[in-house]
Amino acid sequence: MTGDDRVRLFCALRLPGGVLDGLERWQDDLRGGRRVPRQNLHVTLAFLGLRPAGDVEGVGEALREAASACREQMVLSPARYRETRSVGMLVLADRADRAFALADDLHGRLERLGAYEPEARRWLPHVTVLRFRERPRLDPPLPPLGEFVPSDAAVYLSRLSPGGAQYEVLDSVALGG
Repeated sequence: MTGDDRVRLFCALRLPGGVLDGLERWQDDLRGGRRVPRQNLHVTLAFLGLRPAGDVEGVGEALREAASACREQMVLSPARYRETRSVGMLVLADRADRAFALADDLHGRLERLGAYEPEARRWLPHVTVLRFRERPRLDPPLPPLGEFVPSDAAVYLSRLSPGGAQYEVLDSVALGG
């Protein structure tokens, strides 16, 4: 990539292996769409869309700064299943709103960088688990994941393809410095 190339970017929390294992088992019972593969399961913090490749370094720095400002561990857990017109998601409870605080801090940093335009709605911690053309209107029981702590945060490159998006981690950072 050169600085002038356009790349599709987002920042996300990565999930620990045990949570990914549990989500995969739970997805086995979801019918009516295309499962999101294990390597694409994450909690989006900020979707940036098409950006100049030269922005990657600044986005990574903004994520590092926001992640290092997290002084207390964030704890997430399954709260409910939700569908939009094209995706099924597992909405997460965010004990003490620590993940929300990280997302809010990151949004501000990215906005000051000129790389992000905040959405009008409040950030919602969730994992997209299913994609579909017609809503299957599922009402599955929640996966038995219990509470968990994200493993880290990352800047992702997203490449669109006929078989679905392919994600590549460009930079990952520990939470809490």
